[in-house]
Order: sequence, then C-alpha cells, then structure tokens
Amino acid sequence: LVLLTTGMERIYRRSFRADYYIWDRDREKLSRLSEGGKQQLAGIAPDNGHVAFVRDNNLYIKDLVNGDEHQVTTDGTYNNIINGAPDWVYEEEFGFSKGYEWSPDGKRIAYYRFDESRVRLFNMTTYGDLYPEWYSFKYPKAGEENSKVSLQVYSLSDGRSTGIEIPDTADGYIPRIEWTRDPSQLSFLWMNRHQNKLKLYLSDADGGHSRAILTEEESEFISEPTDDKVTFLHDGKRFLYFSEMDGYNHLYLYDLSGKLINEVTPGAWDVSEFLGLDEEHDRVYYSSYEESSLNRSVCYIGLNGKGKKKVSVKKGWNTAVFSTGFRYYIHFHSSATEPQVITLHEVGGKEIRELRNAEQMKERLADRGIGTKEFLQVPSVDGTLLNAYMIRPLDFDPGKTYPLFMFVYGGPQSQNVRDDWDYYQWFVDLVARGYIVACVDNRGTDGRGEAFRKSTYMKLGELETIDQVAAAKYLGGLPYIDAGRIGIYGWSYGGYMASLCMTKGNGVFSTGIAVAPVTNWKYYDTIYTERFLRTPKENPSGYEDNSPLNFAGGLKGRFLLVHGMEDDNVHFQNSVDFAHALIEAGIQFDMMYYPNQNHAIRGGNSRQHLYKVMKDFVSDNL
Repeated sequence: LVLLTTGMERIYRRSFRADYYIWDRDREKLSRLSEGGKQQLAGIAPDNGHVAFVRDNNLYIKDLVNGDEHQVTTDGTYNNIINGAPDWVYEEEFGFSKGYEWSPDGKRIAYYRFDESRVRLFNMTTYGDLYPEWYSFKYPKAGEENSKVSLQVYSLSDGRSTGIEIPDTADGYIPRIEWTRDPSQLSFLWMNRHQNKLKLYLSDADGGHSRAILTEEESEFISEPTDDKVTFLHDGKRFLYFSEMDGYNHLYLYDLSGKLINEVTPGAWDVSEFLGLDEEHDRVYYSSYEESSLNRSVCYIGLNGKGKKKVSVKKGWNTAVFSTGFRYYIHFHSSATEPQVITLHEVGGKEIRELRNAEQMKERLADRGIGTKEFLQVPSVDGTLLNAYMIRPLDFDPGKTYPLFMFVYGGPQSQNVRDDWDYYQWFVDLVARGYIVACVDNRGTDGRGEAFRKSTYMKLGELETIDQVAAAKYLGGLPYIDAGRIGIYGWSYGGYMASLCMTKGNGVFSTGIAVAPVTNWKYYDTIYTERFLRTPKENPSGYEDNSPLNFAGGLKGRFLLVHGMEDDNVHFQNSVDFAHALIEAGIQFDMMYYPNQNHAIRGGNSRQHLYKVMKDFVSDNL
C-alpha cells in the first residue's frame, strides 16, 4: 500500500492538511482515504490493515478491509484539545508533527493528548480583504503556561483507550514516544521544564503502569531529543542511547533494566548523527566530527565499541542513507570545492553507480565568478579560537582594500562554518561585486564538544556578540580589508545577533541587516528559550542584559530591519517593539515588512523582492 497526498494546505513548519489517497499496488486500485474533509498525518499500520489519521484535532482509524472509519477521540477542538498531533511549540521545538505511533503488530496505537485550554492566544493579522482578519493560535511564551500533555493507548481489539501513567510532574515535557520490540510495551521520554533532567520510561500498554529505567541529568541543559535518542534492538533485550554525558555526543548500549553495557563510540569528539544499526553484522553506522570540527565522516563500529572503520573516503561533509536490510547505501558528499555528489554503494563500500555528479553544477557556475571558501581561525578576546571562512573575489588583489560583509547565525548548537558546498546565491553576487564575505561560528555552536556548545547557557547573546565583534576587529586588521566598511547580516537568531552587534558593537559594524530577529527572549516560546535561559522570573538579567530593545540608542551605522507580518515563529511584535525603541532613541533606520509572510518570507515574489532589497541596501551603504 502507498499513501498519496494532494491539495496540501500548510499549517506550520512541519504540519499540513491534505486529501489522502490509498494506492493498492497488488490490485492496482486507487481509493480516497476519507470523505469527511482534509486529513493530517495519515499513517498505515504495520499489518497494512488500517490507516490512522487526524482531522479537526481528533484521531481516526480507517479499516482497509471493510472500509469502516472509526473516530477514536471526540473531544478535539481548535485551540483547546488536540489528539494525535502536537501543539505549536512541540512541533517547532521538538521537531515532530505526528502525535501517534502504531504498535509493531498494528493492534494498538499510542497517541498524545494536548490540553492547551490554559495557554494564551497569540493573534496575527491577515491582510487582503476589506476587513483584515485575525489568525489566533496558542503560543506559550517564556515563563507562561504550557499545554497539559497526556498519553493514551487505544486497543483495536476492544475499542478501549488506556491512560499511560506519567509519574513525574505534569509541568514537564514528553518529547518522544516509541514502542519497544514488544507490542505490549510502550516507551516515552520525560523531561523537566528546565530540560536538564530526562527519564526513559517503559509502560504496560494494557494497564498503563510506567517505570523509569534510565535517568540523565546535566547542570545546564540536555539537548533536545531527536528520533535517534533511543533505538531498541530486535533482540528485545537492549537499546542504544544517544547522549553527551561524557562531554561529547556519543552512543551507549544499555539493557532493558537500564544497566549500562558499554559506550559504543568513545572519544573526544562528537557523533553528529546516528545513521543505522545492522544487527546481523553487529555494526552501528554514524557520522562524526572525529577528523575535524569542520568535516563530517561516515563510520561504523561494533556494538562492543570495537572494530571501527571509516566508510566515507573524501574529506568534507559526508552522510549516508542505508537500505532496510543494510545491503546498500546512498552516500552524499560535498566540500568547499566540490558540489554535492551522490553515489550508490554496496554496504562493503563498492560503488555501484553515480546518481549525481558535480560536473554539471561546476559548468553552470563557471561563468558566475564564484569564489571558494577559505577556512581560518580567528581569536576572541579571551584567546578562544573561532572557526571561520572567507570568500574573496576571483580577481582579489592583496594590495587593494575591500569591504567585508559578515554572515551570522550563531545560535545554540548551530553550525555554519563547515567544509561543504553551501554558497548562498546573494553572497556569490556580493563577492562578484567586489565584497569579501565571511562567516564566524561563535561560542555556543556545534561540533566542538559540550563545553563549547553550552558556554552561552543563561546568558544568550553575551559571548556570541563578544565573539562576533572580536572577529570583525581581527578581520578588519587584515591589510586588504577596509575596517571602516564592515557589515553584518543574519536571519532569526542571526537577526538577533546582527541587532546586538549593531547596538552593542560600538560602531565596529557600519552596516547591518536583521531579518526576523528576536529582540527580547520574553517574546519567544517556552521550550527553546527556557532550555537556554530558564524563565524570566528565574533569570531576569539573562533576558534584559542582551535584549536589543535595551540598547537601541547605541545603534551606529545604517540598519535595515526586515520581518514577515504573519510570522508564527518569531513574531512581528519583536521588530515592532525594536522599531519603537529606535524611534524613541532618535535613531534613523530602514525597515521592510512583508504582509502575510511567515518566518521564511517565501511565496509569490516575496523572496526575490527581499534579496533585491538587501543587495541594494548593501551596495548603497557598505
């Protein structure tokens, strides 16, 4: 069976409604999943006998044998109760949109229930009609009340739902649910609101009783769990656990009692991604920063932590996708000098065929005058060496001076300086116009271990700004860079950084562009913000000491502020309040807002319009 979608309607970053169809390959028959309106999150049960989906905040199950459609829940209502799907903040910050999981035998379905009745509404205005309309949705800002989350297991055999016991405080999070290999045993992860304590629970799907088998605690925060946080082995006795408990991200092997068997990937480097487990050959596949914080390689190792072997051959940015039986894999490679190449391999490494080569891309770009990323390290004020890259014009002359344009994101656990083929088109255009483009990964970014990654805890914006300003001064001291013509640009967290650098940078930057910036972390959501700052009540200085709103009067140079007016993520409110603060401080600036556009500012002609605005702004002012 194959599920097909049509008529998609985007909701938020990962969620959408659509008309689903079922294609039966054996019978060559196409049938509509449901006649009751568009659905979300349709998923086929492992036994191919049923399909689950969500509509109007309720969970449904379609019997594919007799065609009956059963409504599992009936209390789902917009902005109140959600069954089988996450609320806004879970979808955005825990990275999933499907709030249910089929048991391995297809006889049960575990699902989330979100009670968001006490979460406060946020309103956005949609323009275009005679009377603009409000779009209202539940958005918990830092320090405010979250949804109350519970878990249920529905049994298809008796039509009964069983509540799963959650022994810990309700003011916590359940970032993942997953069935073990036993179809009567569910697992879930629980985190406290500070997100520095995590427990792995096993639950009896029939009775609902839960017991914690593993607890992880950190002094700062535990990185948000992803789908590979816990992987249950087919033997039903062991599981892999992804953690940075020894100061680096690594994989560990446990038994189902929670006893540690061994660390699988030891070393003073981070595992960046768990790629798969081939139990038949006792191999764990993963990608890591073992060679360098700029490079990612693909390796495998035995479950006992021995027999490590590198799979990727070329230096640069590597990852792989393995077939279900681990007989084949598709390998992806790129570097600063080579566009992405995709190849198909046997699991032993032998290349079967090239699926995409780099020559066509190189030919297309040959006449574009694209420079190459050159990697360097620049010192911050305390001597910390920061990874950076620089792109210089092809006709670069060391005897001349050039304006410098810096790109920043800089948020926790992000990474932009890496040996891959990642060239933003408008940066290429700026380089062709005679600008040098540079990017610096400040403290708090990824690939360099837990201490570096968590150094900005409780003081977002402070060390990052110090690092970016120090890097600009260092680069401005190079003989071929005009220290009086240094610009900075960022989007989202990068917009926050650009705003701070322009206000707290003491005139180091003569030009700045901030797109969709956070300007006060009080305006952002609970899960992300409190992970790094705790609540405004607990850490008032962490919120106020690095809010651009409080330093508007210090802005020097030409500044462009950009925002989508229907941004459900970083609300337009951030830029409105920043604009007000700048106006009250008597600071002249430029502003561009995009009606009915979300955080991505994409759709219609908006993205093309934005890049022209930014390129013209840089050309006119830097």
